[in-house]
Amino acid sequence: MAVGFGNIHISVLRIKSKQLAGVVAITLALLAGQAAALAPEHETRRLLLAIEESVAAENWGEAGEYLNRLQLLDAEKPIDYNYYRGRVMLQSSHFNEAQSALEAYVTKAGTEGSHYQDALKLITGIERARKEKSQVTKVGGESRIAVIEPAGDKRSASLRKLYLADSDREALVLHLNSLLGVAGWRQDQAIVRLDRPADIEYRLSSGDDAISVQQLRRNSSGGVARTTSRIPVFGVSPQVEWGCEPAVATCWVYDPRDGSRLLQLSPNRSQVEEIAQTLGKLIRNLQTPSGS
Repeated sequence: MAVGFGNIHISVLRIKSKQLAGVVAITLALLAGQAAALAPEHETRRLLLAIEESVAAENWGEAGEYLNRLQLLDAEKPIDYNYYRGRVMLQSSHFNEAQSALEAYVTKAGTEGSHYQDALKLITGIERARKEKSQVTKVGGESRIAVIEPAGDKRSASLRKLYLADSDREALVLHLNSLLGVAGWRQDQAIVRLDRPADIEYRLSSGDDAISVQQLRRNSSGGVARTTSRIPVFGVSPQVEWGCEPAVATCWVYDPRDGSRLLQLSPNRSQVEEIAQTLGKLIRNLQTPSGS
């Protein structure tokens, strides 16, 4: 009886030893798999191939996932990365992000890029899509959107006091130009001297039914090119969008008519957000029938 028990005990030990050996083998295999993980440069190429296959199969959700994983890698991004990012963003109707990515691809790849012609066609397609969207959502020319500011607007009152202005409209224009005066875009963001003007600056003025935007663009020899555009405010949304592109050290305020780029500004998010909000308030003010 005792011998039988001993044999059973020995068998149990052998089984447990085999199980333990199996666990150790699996653990070692997992560790070996981790040790054999692809280096960032190879993983980058693998993910790009996966993105290419997903886009070819029009599996846009999967392509977006691979793009996000590739973006997080601490490795230099392939030139084609921006092209495929543009394709995926365009598929989701994120026109501004798509255009930015495609332009980055064209700039880096040049005419020798394998997707150069297609990228140019896609950028043109984005312009057409914006125009179509604008035509669909545009309110008739004689229509007016009357958005009345709430009574007792403390922000407007403080701006009138700050700029010694006679009206909210005048205060908003003065405040916008003050903000734009320090948010100009510079080619060299490393050294910013306030005594030297920015490479691109803007000045705004308002009439009864439109906002005039003057752009001042300086070249390397010190010359200044001035262009002026006019934005009718009736039928335009006062919700002005903005966004920043760290890769090119630029923030944008987008045209409320069609979402195209309107103001190219320095990469200061808080400044650009306030500029967009103030521009929206000015649009609402001009849309108010009584004016102020």
